[in-house]
Amino acid sequence: MQDLFFVASKTIGLAARLETWLLLLMVLALYALWRRRYGWVGIWLGLCFVATLLITAFPLGYLLLTGLESRYPANPAVTRVDDIIVLGGGEALPPYRRWGGVEVNDAGERLIEGAILARRFPDARLVYTGGVGTLGDHGGNGDPSAINHDAWVALGVASERIVLERASRDTSENASMTRDLLQPGPGQVHLIVTSAFHMPRAMESFARAGWTGLVAWPVDFRSGRLGLRPTWQLDQNLSDIDVALKEYVGLLVYRMAGK
Repeated sequence: MQDLFFVASKTIGLAARLETWLLLLMVLALYALWRRRYGWVGIWLGLCFVATLLITAFPLGYLLLTGLESRYPANPAVTRVDDIIVLGGGEALPPYRRWGGVEVNDAGERLIEGAILARRFPDARLVYTGGVGTLGDHGGNGDPSAINHDAWVALGVASERIVLERASRDTSENASMTRDLLQPGPGQVHLIVTSAFHMPRAMESFARAGWTGLVAWPVDFRSGRLGLRPTWQLDQNLSDIDVALKEYVGLLVYRMAGK
């Protein structure tokens, strides 16, 4: 059942990407052209053009991301921490597998913040949770954890403080497998470190998995600008919308599945 949920969640994620719907409009236009329904060709292409123009000109993704990133404050006040739990997703696996070294993507702040927090709370365990979460990827579940472990050691974190959970493939498995690994006790405080837009889903998943004493520590904020001033930046605007839509859909699916 868990494998079915994993496959279904990744498939639904493709439908949550806006470019999927733009391509669908193009397919409908080509079909109408093949059927010589020229009026419909204009309708589908017109919708595709208007949508692309709006995405290019206005940072609509910022508005969607703000709704996610404003739920938990940055740098919350904490005095004692037992575990610093860093969720995977900040690693860039393809360049790592080819070139080695520490390779991170846009969410690399997760890795960096983990090392910073380890210095701030020297008695806390530094925990990484995450395997390979891509369908059809059989490159080795240990790769993401290896990137984080090597980086943290190079940044001065003692190896014996680092705990690696290598098998989880999504946020729900992050929560349950890390719980089974750490066996958290009552009264303990656990920082959850992940991207701010992903924090609502992460906190809900960990709570549903039976965790208590959770403190959200969001990083990797994306909604820096306010308003809808024209930007003329299709790639970034489209990426922000995709990130936000994936999280909103993910929240809905996880809640429906009790994850």
